[in-house]
Amino acid sequence: MRIGELAAAVGVTTRTVRHYHHLGLLPEPERLSNGYRHYTLRHAVVLARIRRLTELGLGLAEVRDVLADDAGKDLVEVLTELDEDLARQEAGIRERRQRLRELLAAGATGGLPAESPVSPWLADLLGALPGGDSPMAAKDREVLALIDTGAPPEERERMTSALRGFLDDPDAMARTHEVYALVDALADAEPDDPRVAEAARALAACVPRGLLPAEPPDTDHAVLRALYADFAPAQAEAIRRTLKILTEEGS
Repeated sequence: MRIGELAAAVGVTTRTVRHYHHLGLLPEPERLSNGYRHYTLRHAVVLARIRRLTELGLGLAEVRDVLADDAGKDLVEVLTELDEDLARQEAGIRERRQRLRELLAAGATGGLPAESPVSPWLADLLGALPGGDSPMAAKDREVLALIDTGAPPEERERMTSALRGFLDDPDAMARTHEVYALVDALADAEPDDPRVAEAARALAACVPRGLLPAEPPDTDHAVLRALYADFAPAQAEAIRRTLKILTEEGS
């Protein structure tokens, strides 16, 4: 058989056959006097087995292990590992589909936050936070979504625990609305405006005490620098003072 006939018999492309030659999965036959490669039935059998193994989901390195004369892993071991990997993928898909169902259900009732998709605990929090036309509220929601995305699982759990009581406190919502108004009012103010200190104290009083990490935040952290730059100067100063108050209280 020529390469085209071999590829057609097994149901692959000639490019695939050449790729397998390049990787050493399929031995290259000797060329005839006319320069053409002559493939035997054995080549077709091996190529068909490679196709079956890859269709099961094996990577080409695993296929090489199975085909090698001195296989580092036998087929049963490779297939067992593949089955375990597929089980993990199935569990992940089930979890993602459950999350999608929750998001769709929330969207059907108008309860889907604009920042979605976010984790369930943050969706609850964002649904409870006052919004309206407050620029500070919008920035707060964006920052919370950023933290929720980038924080490691243990940090998200700590934040969830710290904010759980906040969700259950009706007075906290009213205080948060007032703080947003205080910070919004600083949009055109100077950093030394007396209202900056008032806003910082009010903002610090709203932050759950378990929300900040055990170690004081790095004031020169890139994310903090970007956060300050996103606010007007007086608003950024209020946030700096808030972090200072919280750090001093926690020390």
